[in-house]
Amino acid sequence: MTMKPTGNHAIVIGGSLGGLFTGIMLRSIGWHVDIYERSDHDLDSRGGGIVLQPDVVEVFQRAGIRYSEPLGVVAHERYYLNRDGSIAQPMSMRQVLTSWNFLYGSMRRHFPSEHYHQGKTLTNIEQNGERVTAIFADGTYDTADLLIGADGGSSTVRQQFLPEVQYRYAGYVAYRGLVEETELDRSTAALFTERFVFYQFPNSHILQYVIPGANESLVPGERRFNWVWYVNYDEANELPRILTDKLERHRDYSIPPGMLAPFVEREMRTYADAMLAPPFQKLIAATPEPFVQAIVDLSVSQMAFGRVALVGDAAFVPRPHTAASTSKAAANALALADALVEHNHDVIKALPAWEPTQLAYGNQLMAHGQQLGSRSQFGYGTGRFS
Repeated sequence: MTMKPTGNHAIVIGGSLGGLFTGIMLRSIGWHVDIYERSDHDLDSRGGGIVLQPDVVEVFQRAGIRYSEPLGVVAHERYYLNRDGSIAQPMSMRQVLTSWNFLYGSMRRHFPSEHYHQGKTLTNIEQNGERVTAIFADGTYDTADLLIGADGGSSTVRQQFLPEVQYRYAGYVAYRGLVEETELDRSTAALFTERFVFYQFPNSHILQYVIPGANESLVPGERRFNWVWYVNYDEANELPRILTDKLERHRDYSIPPGMLAPFVEREMRTYADAMLAPPFQKLIAATPEPFVQAIVDLSVSQMAFGRVALVGDAAFVPRPHTAASTSKAAANALALADALVEHNHDVIKALPAWEPTQLAYGNQLMAHGQQLGSRSQFGYGTGRFS
């Protein structure tokens, strides 16, 4: 579902969800788009589960991506558990839970492979009033009418224009994991299946929901349990050891599946056995490769720079309690396409019109996420395993 070609060309830096949202929306309004991804191989299921929001569905609909309802696993209710694993509070609440790889795979297949370039590391951006050029580490370059920085929280595009913007650690991390449906005992699986389940205790909580399987399957028995557990760590004394991987390399932000240091993983599992309700103890015990990410705040005061724009996590990284990081990238892309159409595809007019509402939305999500974190008393005290 693409409009008449406009003759305009856009460069998108970053081939993850934000880059694909932007790329397919610009193509839907008639733009020629090339996506440049620094990784030289297909991206994997980083991040695990995602709560599906309306903006993501709208991108799929407007871009003409074919899919069958629903775009994930439907959870019909929420459960809050007691310490012994019994149900403290059931709530009727329908939500659709999807996964990073489900959305990525659907959009990647929709975007022309000849215009998705891998192994391309951006080193510099040059622009004048008429064009913008991306220069890559391999000596190649591309020139276009518009350049989009969709290269995530460590954005090279943002660093060129806003080098002073840095992460701010929020005081806690999220341990995460994925468990195949068949790997959990029957009674625990029955409690968790097609429900959003929480267990809360002082300064922490853990949650789980079912998401599509590794092959994007929605067939019962082929899906995955996805869990997230928030634990406090002091930035100076505790966080560095959590973010040192099993090869003894320090990571700035996260450690992917299979790379947790063995002693960190052992301590996490021991702490789970001591503190969590029994169903969550079993869930973590069944997790083959838990991973971890530091919860951070990142925001910008500007998203448009001549013919360059920042979208998604390159501009704002809200806390995961908002369930809005993915939908924010989709909303940025939808609004950008609308602004370009409204201003007859004139980038110099469209970006200043697009920017204020996107800044306001990003700041709103940041404040909401911080409020939710403070309400749960994350970021205070210590969560050191003992």
